[in-house]
Amino acid sequence: MSEISQIDTLSSEQVTNITRQTNYGTWRIQKTWKPMHVVDAEGCYFIDGAGKRYLDFSAQLMCVNLGHKNPKVVESIAQQARELPYMAPGYATTSRALLSQKLLEVLPPGLEKFFFATSGTEANEAAFKIARMVTGKTKIISRYRSYHGSTTSSISSTGDPRRWAMEPSGKGIGHIFAPETNCYKCPIKHTYPECGVACADYIEHMIANETDVAAIIVEPVVGTNGVLVPPPEYMPKLKAICEKYGVLFIADEVMTGWGRTGKWFCVDHWGVEPDILVTAKGITSAYVPLGLCATSKKIADFFEDNYFAHGHTYEAHPMTLGPAVATIEEMQRLNLVERAASLAPYVEEKLKALKAKHKSIGDVRGLGLFWGVELVKNRETKEPFNTMRDKVEGKPLVVDQIAAKMMGMGVAQQAWISHFVIAPPLIVTKEEIDFGINALDESLAIADALVE
Repeated sequence: MSEISQIDTLSSEQVTNITRQTNYGTWRIQKTWKPMHVVDAEGCYFIDGAGKRYLDFSAQLMCVNLGHKNPKVVESIAQQARELPYMAPGYATTSRALLSQKLLEVLPPGLEKFFFATSGTEANEAAFKIARMVTGKTKIISRYRSYHGSTTSSISSTGDPRRWAMEPSGKGIGHIFAPETNCYKCPIKHTYPECGVACADYIEHMIANETDVAAIIVEPVVGTNGVLVPPPEYMPKLKAICEKYGVLFIADEVMTGWGRTGKWFCVDHWGVEPDILVTAKGITSAYVPLGLCATSKKIADFFEDNYFAHGHTYEAHPMTLGPAVATIEEMQRLNLVERAASLAPYVEEKLKALKAKHKSIGDVRGLGLFWGVELVKNRETKEPFNTMRDKVEGKPLVVDQIAAKMMGMGVAQQAWISHFVIAPPLIVTKEEIDFGINALDESLAIADALVE
């Protein structure tokens, strides 16, 4: 009898082996993948097949904002399944109406019409198609060190190395790249504030010298690629540039939305109203897969007399919408947006103390409960231990070695190329923050020993 048929008697090792043999591990060379068997999760912790508990210090993929197994959201999933597990998107449902009302309470002003998808990348695909239909133009400007998803247009608009394997197809479908806002290591070698936010000026230069630009898409704070927080002038300036040239402004808040940065949405920090906002992840605390593409009334009005050429079977799926209502209500009841903002100074103080102690830390930056810790082998040159190409070629990364040591200490920490993304569930306590940062503190000896 094969292992796969022995479902009721699988050991933890068998679960790992079957998964490894029959599934693809994403964004990696396959021979190095040995996935952990996880059997349970609750609050800020998950448990492996051997019964060991881990602090989820990055909320999985920066998405389990409510923590694991929130009772209200869990019950809403069961209740929706009992009431109406599926209906085609051409029908109205109670959960669809209730969620739409809740969204109007929390989204930035001016976003009034919604397309529901099942992931962030699908929502971005919708945003690109909508922008092209409304403007009659084709090109989308995005930034290096961005990530917008894995489907064709989304990966083509992604600036990081996850795009490379898909080219040249991505080059032919209207995406061009601009420099990211990264004041720690400015890609155009300017110094803020004397530069006058030259990175935004360069995007204006691009728009003025390109034809056929429909939209620009930005993560208000770049997520996986470094938690890059822009200077306060950047987003308002970029929005003004878009208005000047008739270019739509798309805010990709898949990761930064839902209280992660201490506001409901990251653009709220600067009072910027995007033409289109895309989000996912925290909208259901990732309990069920839901993405959202929200548009302005001006865009919505265009389609009153023009054909809306987009849709799919799982659009506005009731099983995803009911839990989203419960998630928003739980965030409001627990004051989690305010909680993320109130804990930010505590996390900042702890991380800056780490930087003062460890010569391998080049920079610490963040907002709310969304922080990046960047490692360097040389603080003066800011040279990292590893590069994007090392990741693609499957070379050992220093951050992965540190994350593995932290895992052994009971802390699961998201690492990417040369930095860590610290983004625990918004219900995290100060004691849990201390536990996670202490594990990072001890594990950084690995990097300190390699500093030049």
